[in-house]
Amino acid sequence: MSQIKKVLIANRGEIALRVIRSCKEKNIKTVAVYSRPDATAPHVMAADESVFIGEAASSESYLSMEKIISAAKDTGADAIHPGYGFLSENASFAKKCMDSGIIFIGPRPDAIDLMGDKTKARELMAKANVPYPPGTESAMKDIDKARVIADEIGYPVLVKAAAGGGGKGMRIVHDPADFDKSVKAAKSEAKNAFGDDRVYIEKYLEQPRHIEFQILADEKGNTVHLYERECSIQRRHQKVIEEAPSSVLTPQLRAEMGEAAVNAAKACNYVGAGTVEFLVDKHLNFYFLEMNTRLQVEHPVTELITGLDLVSLQIDVAEGKELPFTQEDVQANGHAIECRIYAEDPADNFLPSTGLLQKHRIPAGPGVRVDAGVEEGQEVTINYDPMISKLCTHSTDRKSAIARMLRALEEYEIAGVRTTIPFCEFTLRNESFVNGQYDTHFVQDHYTPVVEDLKKTDQSEVISIVAALLKKRSNKYDSNHNQTSVVANTTADQWWKNRTS
Repeated sequence: MSQIKKVLIANRGEIALRVIRSCKEKNIKTVAVYSRPDATAPHVMAADESVFIGEAASSESYLSMEKIISAAKDTGADAIHPGYGFLSENASFAKKCMDSGIIFIGPRPDAIDLMGDKTKARELMAKANVPYPPGTESAMKDIDKARVIADEIGYPVLVKAAAGGGGKGMRIVHDPADFDKSVKAAKSEAKNAFGDDRVYIEKYLEQPRHIEFQILADEKGNTVHLYERECSIQRRHQKVIEEAPSSVLTPQLRAEMGEAAVNAAKACNYVGAGTVEFLVDKHLNFYFLEMNTRLQVEHPVTELITGLDLVSLQIDVAEGKELPFTQEDVQANGHAIECRIYAEDPADNFLPSTGLLQKHRIPAGPGVRVDAGVEEGQEVTINYDPMISKLCTHSTDRKSAIARMLRALEEYEIAGVRTTIPFCEFTLRNESFVNGQYDTHFVQDHYTPVVEDLKKTDQSEVISIVAALLKKRSNKYDSNHNQTSVVANTTADQWWKNRTS
């Protein structure tokens, strides 16, 4: 067992800050790395030390294994926390850390490699009796045989990249006539994204819900799950809103899926924090989707319902400590929701919205948590993920957690870039979401934004413009300036509500 004294965080933004905060509470020194655009970023200011590692391009900075390991050696860091994204699921990086005598705060390289290859993972799940969707167990080698399998399992089918994730290298095929060209397109995209064009096929589940289980395992063979997270509100196969627990799971189904998640982790001798993802169909049958061998973006909702610090536990496990609790000790309390606040324009197909963050006033109050990686006055650029923050609320039940989130979203003030706040507000007020009856097709089934220049204009700006016009008209008939101003502004507010309803 070795005590970690200094951690280098091989990441940026809110997750780097998140790791730094847990390290400080454990009296562990921290080292931040940064690219040129991030020179004055909050995570750099919060760390005990910082090291410049390159230009804006990730390939020259946050994806440079050599620069990051060199920075760790130069600063005397005895451990590296990869966060999520970038090198967090790179088996080669984990091995290079270990070969350099640096503790990698994450799973072993062989587990990362095994679960990162979707076809290898499917083969392993078959041996561990964890259910997975019908399809090819291994990568497609013969398109004619694959076409036969697709016919057998029935359309629609999914063509998926073996080494992929995040929706890249994925095609939904509804018509057998489109099978060949969909395979070709998926292979090409997979090659460009992952340097690996292997693909496989599986049955496309209709009305699927995306539900994942947080697992934690130590080196002594103890593995537990920390309950589930519902992640079905997505755009471009990437999550926007998550909640815990899921509104659809029965106690029996939760127990079965939790056991399957633990079995999946044990099958690959997993150590550390990870997530086993499942799809649940409309008949409440569940199927293995993939395993993420790292901390998840949405880990705060699990922390809120369990009261556990997952980053702190990651560090403990990396030091060789045994988990301080058993499965029976883990209790879930209340309900938590996370809204990812992206610098994106929901009215324009969620395209990134870059620019100066002129205003960033975060909400507060009981049961509100904001994990932000940027501050007012910073530039939101195209170089990295457009996430501004993760806004979370926790309450005694789902209804009050939703009400608390709506209050927090209303309090959140951001100017300079468009954000996903309007989409989050729309979703939390939508009847299907409120009733817990939604799936991964929520955006295409329910969200129909009106793409107009006026809709894209900041609400306060529109109200000011309309108020001025109404006031000008009213002045012809009312000599009382104060009364006219009140009337004008009240009418403008009503006009906005009518305009955007």
